[in-house]
Amino acid sequence: MKRYEGLSGHVLMIICGFTFPGVDGQLLVSALGATRVNTLADANLTLAVSFSGAPDPAVTWFKGRLPVVTWTLGSDTPPDVAEEYRQALRLEPNGSLRFVRVPLGYGGDYTVEMTKSGLGAVSLNFTLGVFELLENVTMTALPDLIKEGSEQLSVQYLMLRGVVERQLWFFNGRPVAEGEDGSRYSLRPGSLAVLQPRRNDTGRYTVSLSNPFSSVTLHLNVTVLYGPDEPRIQIKPVQDFYVSGDGLTLSCQADGSPQPLVEWTFGDQTLSDDLMGVLNLTAVQTNQSGLYVCRLRNQMTGVQRQQTVAINVYERPAGRPQCSVVSEDNRSLRYSCRWSGGTPPATLSFPSFHVGSSLENVTLTVNASSELDGRMFTCRAHHPVENSECNVTAESPQNFLPSVKTEVDSEGKIVVSIRCLSRATPPAAVRWFRGGEPLGDDALTSDDGASLRIRHRNVSVLVLQNYTCACRNPLGSRSKHLRLQEPAISNFSLFPHKDGTIVTLTWEVPPTSIVTGFDIQMSGPALVSADGSAGQSKGNGDTFRTILPKPGSARSADVLRLDPKATYRFRVLPRALMTEGRPTEARRIGPAEGLSGPAIAGIAAGIPCSILFLLLMCGLVYLAFYWSRAKRHQTSYPVSRAADKVTTTPMQTPHNLLPGGGKSPPDYNRLLHQTPSSLSVAAPPFIPPPPVRVATTV
Repeated sequence: MKRYEGLSGHVLMIICGFTFPGVDGQLLVSALGATRVNTLADANLTLAVSFSGAPDPAVTWFKGRLPVVTWTLGSDTPPDVAEEYRQALRLEPNGSLRFVRVPLGYGGDYTVEMTKSGLGAVSLNFTLGVFELLENVTMTALPDLIKEGSEQLSVQYLMLRGVVERQLWFFNGRPVAEGEDGSRYSLRPGSLAVLQPRRNDTGRYTVSLSNPFSSVTLHLNVTVLYGPDEPRIQIKPVQDFYVSGDGLTLSCQADGSPQPLVEWTFGDQTLSDDLMGVLNLTAVQTNQSGLYVCRLRNQMTGVQRQQTVAINVYERPAGRPQCSVVSEDNRSLRYSCRWSGGTPPATLSFPSFHVGSSLENVTLTVNASSELDGRMFTCRAHHPVENSECNVTAESPQNFLPSVKTEVDSEGKIVVSIRCLSRATPPAAVRWFRGGEPLGDDALTSDDGASLRIRHRNVSVLVLQNYTCACRNPLGSRSKHLRLQEPAISNFSLFPHKDGTIVTLTWEVPPTSIVTGFDIQMSGPALVSADGSAGQSKGNGDTFRTILPKPGSARSADVLRLDPKATYRFRVLPRALMTEGRPTEARRIGPAEGLSGPAIAGIAAGIPCSILFLLLMCGLVYLAFYWSRAKRHQTSYPVSRAADKVTTTPMQTPHNLLPGGGKSPPDYNRLLHQTPSSLSVAAPPFIPPPPVRVATTV
């Protein structure tokens, strides 16, 4: 019994541990947001905090080490704000510090300290940055004219207003660090100084100014005066000689500042006189061969230099060799190669045909055969100025797919345009047939025969006809049979946007399908109108209805103003005028189907209760097992020897006590004679045996 009572105490302690959690009496303060805050001057902001562990603590806000606001939360007296901060600081009921039109000088470190009698003090630090937008920033260089080897070059920036948190200097896109390049660079507030500038200090200086709310990047090109140096002449393109009609560019440059004046002369003629030093010769002729002289002169230093270059011009054939293959009788092929003009004329030949060469033009006619199909022949052209070549390949009509385009004319008839164009050299002639017969009056072909136009009002008439287009040239032929299809869609996809208010539908159409338009259909609630209210639509939520028509050329559609909490189904219906095709399989969009919110909440609430009940049941089972085991181990008293003479005569229980043909109870007399090991097994889970009468004789 004592063991049972001790075990019950342990169970009660476990239950109490689950029922009554502990309480921590520590005062805590935390930030409701970032502890480092940046703001523009004259803006409103709040350094928000929260506390726990004690009611109505005393709050003190410090700026640096100076207390600016003191108050006991919940007190009837107003907060005590330092006089110089009263216009800008306010204290919220929860201890947060609010700034009203914060001035520029209010930036710095702020600390909130909360105290409660018996719990000590806790604090939290904030950093506030107050900035102004950068406005009217300009950049200058001093002095205006800088010579190589002078004392100093200073690049500065000025601004009307603003607070600069960070400034970075760059030279030609490369960051500039103080002390770099032999300590020639010196960074100062608002300026960059370059000591003893050199010619390679000429370039682009950049300063990047920024604060958390604005940034400005300024560029300034600075030139250091020097020179000129030895002239450098460049020719583009570089060649040993040039062909009549070619263009070339001569450029003459020398290092110097200011930029030297460049003069180009040819013989006694001055061709150009400018600072760029570039001479463009276009469509040069043979009489322009000779010596070209470049003279450079620095107007400030008076130094003059010159350089000479020789140009040779020859005449070449115009353009490039042109190869072609044609057929005049649809049985033979004529290969041609031409490259006219030039001195001397170009020599042309087809090496693969093993025939002699010819000047400017070579022609060869051969009978068409399968060996020529797809075989490339090269025409080689030789000229003293340039060797060139061109290629030509004759090929039979290649495999192709007809393209179908459908539209509606002004009379309301369906116009189907079928285009058959096979790649072939020489070009293939195209012929059209309908059901093996020539075309009727309702079909027209284009000038080149590659396109067929069919007009009719009835779609069923168009889809009953078989059409054939045949393409032929001397090397072979290729034909295609096609039959127009009723309106159909071969592929349909749905792509919802992230916010759930827009869905994009895309689809494809079989190549030979006749389609003049599409109906975008939807089932579900009405679309949301522009003002946010539910729009009006016909039909109930389970009926598909047309919400958007699209032309036959369309392959996508956007449906707007969907309710992200509602379920919609979409499909696309193809049509040819009034003839409707089979709609696509419907696609669904909306919340996933599953348990409702109350059901999920009930399951979540029942889990802890189920765990607690399971623990209680386990404890009760353990107690019952423990009690049963203790009872079996009770002390047995000695029995008199006379008991050995006892005879027992149990009363026989009839086997017909169970009505209705029920099964007889087990033989409990046999169970009494089992060994102790067998009796240790738990009792069978069925009805206890009937009482037994015993007669005892001593």
